[in-house]
Amino acid sequence: MASDTTVSPDGADESAEEIAREERRSGLRTIRRVGPYLWPDDQPWVKRRVLIALGFLIFAKIIAVTVPLFYKAAVDYLSNDPSAAWTLGAGAVALTLAYGLARLMNVGFQQLRDAVFARVGQRALRALARETFAHIHRLSLRYHITRRTGGLSRIIERGVKGVEFLLRFLLFSIGPLVLELVLIGIVLFWLFDIWYLVVVAVTIALYVTFTFKVTEWRVKLRREMNTQDTDANQKAIDSLLNFETVKYFNAERREAQRYDRAMQGYEEAAVKTATSLAMLNFGQSLIITGGLVAVMVMAAIGVERGALTVGDFVMVNAYMIQITMPLNFLGTVYREIRQSLVDMGEMFDLLEQPAEVQDKPGAPALEVSGGRVEFDRIRFGYDPTRPILRGVSLEVGAGESVALVGPSGSGKSTIGRLLFRFYDVSGGAIRIDGQDLREVTQESLHAAIGVVPQDTVLFNDTIRYNIAYGRDGATEDEIVAAAKSAQIHDFILSLPEGYDTEVGERGLKLSGGEKQRVGIARTLLKNPPILLLDEATSALDTETEQGIQEALARAAEGRTVLTIAHRLSTIADADRIVVLEAGEVVETGTHDDLLARGGRYAGLWARQAAERDDAA
Repeated sequence: MASDTTVSPDGADESAEEIAREERRSGLRTIRRVGPYLWPDDQPWVKRRVLIALGFLIFAKIIAVTVPLFYKAAVDYLSNDPSAAWTLGAGAVALTLAYGLARLMNVGFQQLRDAVFARVGQRALRALARETFAHIHRLSLRYHITRRTGGLSRIIERGVKGVEFLLRFLLFSIGPLVLELVLIGIVLFWLFDIWYLVVVAVTIALYVTFTFKVTEWRVKLRREMNTQDTDANQKAIDSLLNFETVKYFNAERREAQRYDRAMQGYEEAAVKTATSLAMLNFGQSLIITGGLVAVMVMAAIGVERGALTVGDFVMVNAYMIQITMPLNFLGTVYREIRQSLVDMGEMFDLLEQPAEVQDKPGAPALEVSGGRVEFDRIRFGYDPTRPILRGVSLEVGAGESVALVGPSGSGKSTIGRLLFRFYDVSGGAIRIDGQDLREVTQESLHAAIGVVPQDTVLFNDTIRYNIAYGRDGATEDEIVAAAKSAQIHDFILSLPEGYDTEVGERGLKLSGGEKQRVGIARTLLKNPPILLLDEATSALDTETEQGIQEALARAAEGRTVLTIAHRLSTIADADRIVVLEAGEVVETGTHDDLLARGGRYAGLWARQAAERDDAA
């Protein structure tokens, strides 16, 4: 934009600083959010495990600091240095064994720490993953249709992995590193002089400052790489989900090129990340090597002057190596922790995404006494500037069958979505047996309504699983009975694996009619008091459609049925037909009454009859 060219460098710096502050706030928020999973008030066993793990950690670091002392003693003993008298006569072999035992105990306590903490970490990961997954299902349909499945799954995947990494490294890498550096600093000051401590402190300060500054820069590169990775993953999943469409339009090469362009962006970002890593590693090595050489030179001079023993020289070297090893790891740990905070921040942003449709506090369950549905002057629009329903009023009596018809865009399917409360009306009210849908729980509302959608989507599992999905805990006899009612039982038995046949991704191994009948069987098994049929037989041939209509008619006995239809021949027997146009009710009556009026319905009927004649 034009304004971008007029921004001053100071303004850019301020903007970058604001972004950095926001990232720090986001990181602190993430750590606060993870804290309760590590220290839950209602589970004391978790707290005990954390404390025991921390105890093992402290023991491991204390032992690690004593290891070079045994090394020094063994060297001084072998060089017949009088300063080795403190060993109280222990031989070189015994000192060497003590050195080995101390190293073994250091590793042993670290492994005990990991073993004790493993259940805590995995429990936290599982709880957070479950919370995220459940929250996503609570989000509104509007949110889901505006997000890409590939990108959403990537956010969850990276976020959960970030939790595991953060718990493991923040608690057991940064904390132990700081403790070990402090203990080594105390030992160097106590056994030598302050200048050793000064050199080590300056080396560490330079190393940490350089590492953090460069890593902060690299995090931005990593974020760009993540963005490109997400984009490539979205395009790949989108293309694979639309496999048939790609084939229909001979677009395999086009899709490969589209994916390659996305991967090209990822490649460029990944190269920048790798190059910056090489620079970071060299700079760290330069600082560490400088500090190591400086301390070793000081120790060598001390040995030449007789102020230090050869064992002291070896011990200083061991301590410096002991310092450099975790410091070399610090850059990686800090980078990964920062990245984990970014990844988890995206996941917590998702968790903080408010659900558009929520239950009121203390909302009661819906009580269906008859199944009477009332739409009272409802208004709604997916976009406030583009209203879909303009004060629609209609009533479906208990046990009555009402059909909604009208041209595309008239609001038929929107009414079905509002009844199931995928969205809340912006005006008016929808009631079931006098209860406003906004005043009852969504769970009880969804349990009372069975939906057969126009496009049935199945899970990538068996036919049995997909039918049984209609009611948790359904018996085999109930599943078979539902399949018979939907006239798909004989087809299932004709398959080599019967009810154990896998239907494939989204049910693509079945024909459209077979998928629709499985969906109908699933809804019949649910056995709800209210049925919503959204073009329920649109994917069926005429002969099968007739059989399904009979099955649905039997299933509708004693239930309230709202049918959304395009083919008017499928709803001619409805108790009442409501004609919608431009979001308003224009006609209401029975099939015969509406034909006799010669109005909008009669025109639609005549047009479809002509189309059937032309097709014949």
